[in-house]
Amino acid sequence: MTEDVAAAETAREQAFVDRVHAQLTASTQQAQQLAREGHERGRLGHEGGLVERDAMVFQAAKRIAQLDAAHEGLVFGRLDLRPELDGEPRYIGRIGLRDDERDSLLIDWRAPAAAVFYQATAAEPHGVLRRRVLRSKGRTVLGVEDELLDAEALEASGLDLPIVGEGALMAQLSRARDRSMHSIVATIQAEQDRAIRAPAKGVVAISGGPGTGKTVVALHRVAYLLYSDRRRYESGGVLVVGPSGVFMRYIERVLPSLGETAVALRSLGEVVDGVRAVRRDEPAVADVKGSARMAEVMRRVARQQAPGSPDEFRVFYRDDVLRLDRGTLGRVRRSLMSQGRRNRQLPRVPQALLDQLWRQVRSERGRERGRAAFDEDLRSDERFLAFAAAWWPALEAREVLDWLREPELLARVADGVLTAEEQRLLLKSWEQGHVDLSVEDVPLLDELRYALGDVPSRAEDDTALDDTGLLDGGRDVSELMTAADREFSSGRGWTPPTYRIDDDPFAHVLIDEAQDLTPMQWRMVGRRGRTATWTIVGDPAQSSWPVPAEAEAARAEALEKKVVHAFHLSTNYRNSSEIYAYAAAYARRVGLDADLPTAVRSTGVEPLELSDEPDLESAVRAAVVDLAGRVEGTVGVVVPVARRAEANAWLASWPELADDAPHARESIAASGAPSGDDRVVVLTGLDTKGLEFDGVVVVRPQEIEDESATGRATLYVVLTRATQVLSVVG
Repeated sequence: MTEDVAAAETAREQAFVDRVHAQLTASTQQAQQLAREGHERGRLGHEGGLVERDAMVFQAAKRIAQLDAAHEGLVFGRLDLRPELDGEPRYIGRIGLRDDERDSLLIDWRAPAAAVFYQATAAEPHGVLRRRVLRSKGRTVLGVEDELLDAEALEASGLDLPIVGEGALMAQLSRARDRSMHSIVATIQAEQDRAIRAPAKGVVAISGGPGTGKTVVALHRVAYLLYSDRRRYESGGVLVVGPSGVFMRYIERVLPSLGETAVALRSLGEVVDGVRAVRRDEPAVADVKGSARMAEVMRRVARQQAPGSPDEFRVFYRDDVLRLDRGTLGRVRRSLMSQGRRNRQLPRVPQALLDQLWRQVRSERGRERGRAAFDEDLRSDERFLAFAAAWWPALEAREVLDWLREPELLARVADGVLTAEEQRLLLKSWEQGHVDLSVEDVPLLDELRYALGDVPSRAEDDTALDDTGLLDGGRDVSELMTAADREFSSGRGWTPPTYRIDDDPFAHVLIDEAQDLTPMQWRMVGRRGRTATWTIVGDPAQSSWPVPAEAEAARAEALEKKVVHAFHLSTNYRNSSEIYAYAAAYARRVGLDADLPTAVRSTGVEPLELSDEPDLESAVRAAVVDLAGRVEGTVGVVVPVARRAEANAWLASWPELADDAPHARESIAASGAPSGDDRVVVLTGLDTKGLEFDGVVVVRPQEIEDESATGRATLYVVLTRATQVLSVVG
């Protein structure tokens, strides 16, 4: 195949891509015109015009956002089928487009007509002669990669279809990594496509070893579900939960690049609405906080009398002295608690207390006016009202969680549930002066929110328009009148809605790195997916939770016996075969029951084991400088938790990179302290979950292994993060 033929094929595809982009521009202009027309409807002077305006502008803004997001790699695939099936090539893209005659110009990759692009193989070509992938940057076609799937049928057809390139998959696997995960929409493999297009009902569980593409397949599945049943999943909401903020930033571009923006991406420290936690507890503390036993501790503390609240009330009523003592108040508390969540009982508290006081009225003067007058008198007594409010206050979950900083209260609610050592670990974690919550605290906070319940509002009892201007649904009239204005005037297109995840469950929940979820985290996520369909991604061998059976029971409870469709991915597309052989040998050596996929790509570069003697800092700096000069993309420096601060200091500035690393100024670090090379990031073992780098330097692997009970699994994960080069120091 000559370069002239490749150039001619690229130019031919460029002409088609130019045509598609021209149509994309026209479609964008049409959507903008629709938005303008909708905006004009708001000036009709009646409510119907406002409703029409909101609907038109909302839909137009969504379409504009979808069209804007699709520019990069808009057209990525072409299918040439046997002439008797289709005489014209089919072009596959990130979104679907029609020309001015309403004929299909570009097929959405999720459409049934595009499925054969991913399902056809040389063994089962499904009528496909040639599959072509277009490599583009912006609107420019850089080249094409072809696969000949049916040579005999091509020869019999008499068509002239040149075959160009080494194949799309291998070309994609060889590219340098940057700070974001990219879609694999152009190179989805058949086993991956089956998981993406699986039935929507129930749970799709995607398993497989490192590098098999579990995460990106699951994200493409979300895009497929939104395409196939948009009304359900967009209105109900889609929640994507990952292990860390670093990971969520890494994947955040995938769905928008596929034209989907109506998705809530939350790390485990952000699942609870209005809460954001990034700090991690040490493993021993995390093991206690994550245990299912903590649900009982949270239930008990939610039933405790608020510290400092009064435990006695006396009032003189006519000829009687009425008294609420500790025993009586205890009975009232238990009665109220049996009727539902604590905060939901606030409206019942005064009446329950009045019932106890009325039973003590014995005098004729007290009884002669009757119960109604008695209630009215005490309800107007400021002392009684102040007592009721102080004895049964409205409680916030964070306030109640802070009660557990008191050793005596913790010992009381943890009696028979947690050991003395476990209580000591909890107190230590809460007494260290941290104002912020840890990631492991967030499920405890959620458990308390659920146990306490919301404080009832008057709006829940009012169904007609009231003096606050609220309608039946609780939405302000003025808000309704300005919703479209905000959408249209923002200049940013459609903005996804903010979902209140503490109220209604989502329509779909995606859990990545599911093997790491603690039982308490499963309870937290489960509340948000009671009526949802699920996608669950994980690999048991990579688990950082030490009691798998306990987590499995919590997972089963969260899924509530939903039907599970299991898919297993068996090919490692991330690591070179040399790197994965090294990681797999470690897994076998330490006895991990690991799923070992087949790596499909070889670089000829074996992992390096480097001595850290006599100076660890110099050894690490030298290893990082070496990798930064050998790869074009990201370099991950993975260190034990205790060494992260000093490693950041070691790598804060390296003058030598200007000469030794030709790509040193490229900006791709996902997180971590700044260094002389923006491509370099310092992470702990758990931070690397779900990430990948061109090169990885592992510092003191034995210390990483010794950090926790699941340190071997963590180190196995670390050894599988590199795509090109792996160096181990120490």
